[in-house]
Amino acid sequence: MPPSEGYKGDASTFVVGVGYVGRRLLNSLPNEASIGLSRSVNNISVDDKKRRVRTLDLDVDEEIGVELPHDYAVVYTVPPARGTHDDQRLQRFLCLLTQVPQRFVYLSTTGVYGDCNGEVVDETATIAPESERAKRRVSAERELRTFSEQNNIELIILRVPGIYGPGRLGIDRLRGGQPVLQDADANPGNRVHVDDLVACCVAALAADVPAGVYNVGDGDDRTSTWFALEVARQLGLDPPPTISREKAEDIFSPRRLSFLRESRRVDVSKMRNTLKPHLRYTDAADGIAASLRENGE
Repeated sequence: MPPSEGYKGDASTFVVGVGYVGRRLLNSLPNEASIGLSRSVNNISVDDKKRRVRTLDLDVDEEIGVELPHDYAVVYTVPPARGTHDDQRLQRFLCLLTQVPQRFVYLSTTGVYGDCNGEVVDETATIAPESERAKRRVSAERELRTFSEQNNIELIILRVPGIYGPGRLGIDRLRGGQPVLQDADANPGNRVHVDDLVACCVAALAADVPAGVYNVGDGDDRTSTWFALEVARQLGLDPPPTISREKAEDIFSPRRLSFLRESRRVDVSKMRNTLKPHLRYTDAADGIAASLRENGE
């Protein structure tokens, strides 16, 4: 396949994965210069701007179904499938490309750093994933680095923390009276509002942004317990009951526990100084309020 000739910033954009983040990203991009690729036609709504979304199921072998332009960029939001050691969806997508993109923006996870005992980590920190989902992300990052080096593609990896926003505030758990970890036992929180993550993706498409790895987030490392209590407060609900870490080990799901066991503070200085997205919610309380308004709460 022909190598990329360098990103010019005015290329067409393919948003691979039109889910929670991808749909909002697609609808923030110019209509005439962006296309979304979704796993299922059932995920394509009438609001997808004149049907700019095409289907592409990366769990099966099929063609992309879209003619690739000479100049284009990719923003890849699809998570690896569970139960594998690598990212076979990403591998399949890369094999389908007949013309490589000039720039590839990949949404990874800050989970690649593993448990850092509450220490601050920047992009130079050692990669030490502990969960299987984080190990798959490390595999994907490596795959993309090799592919990008071989094809002269500008690769930007956004390492993303917990994503919150409308519909992702844990309201059902709060209304159900489910407990949260007592704040004294909780680890630092790392999160980003979905619209601010979209802003990071848009910024990563700018021609003057250098390739590389960027931690993203709001820089507000208050705990997940604080977050739950703040959502309850803004909703006018009673605060959820709190339990010890020992008790949580008995009643929380393995997936929830895996997040609670890892502790780190993610340094987002490079994001602020080099990527320079326009963030709206550096105070998570403001992001919660905006999310509740959009929810109609």
